Amino acid sequence: MRKTRAKKRPLLPDPQYNDQLVTRFVNMMMLDGKKSVAYRIFYDAIDAVSEKTQEGNGLELWKEALNNVMPHVEVRSRRVGGATFQIPMQIRPDRKISIAMKWLISYSRKRNEKSMAGKLAAEILAASKEEGAAVKKRMDTHKMAEANKAFAHFGRFK
Repeated sequence: MRKTRAKKRPLLPDPQYNDQLVTRFVNMMMLDGKKSVAYRIFYDAIDAVSEKTQEGNGLELWKEALNNVMPHVEVRSRRVGGATFQIPMQIRPDRKISIAMKWLISYSRKRNEKSMAGKLAAEILAASKEEGAAVKKRMDTHKMAEANKAFAHFGRFK
């Protein structure tokens, strides 16, 4: 690489739960720079999850859902001698979290509930039970990596 890797900027923890992971999630969910709207959606979704499960701690359920959506391997395209191979590779821990958040948000947006908070709450509940579209995406990614396991030896050298 020509340039040095960019430094990771420290994130401020969110105001309600004092958690940096929540801030990161809200930043990904935010549209048009409207962070207060994104926070309201997230907090409403967590409250809805707490009400539906009757347990009280929706944040723990959200973290569990995030863990259930997190992929461990992914396939990367690589040209070797004129042919393009899908090579399964381990994912860095930081990227695992980013991918899980992206999938959770994107599949929440595609749901049919009334509000975004409702959509997010429904996807969180589904993911915490290891069902739903985001978990299915993880399963498909793992299946793809398993199917291309024969090409894993191409990934060792770069």
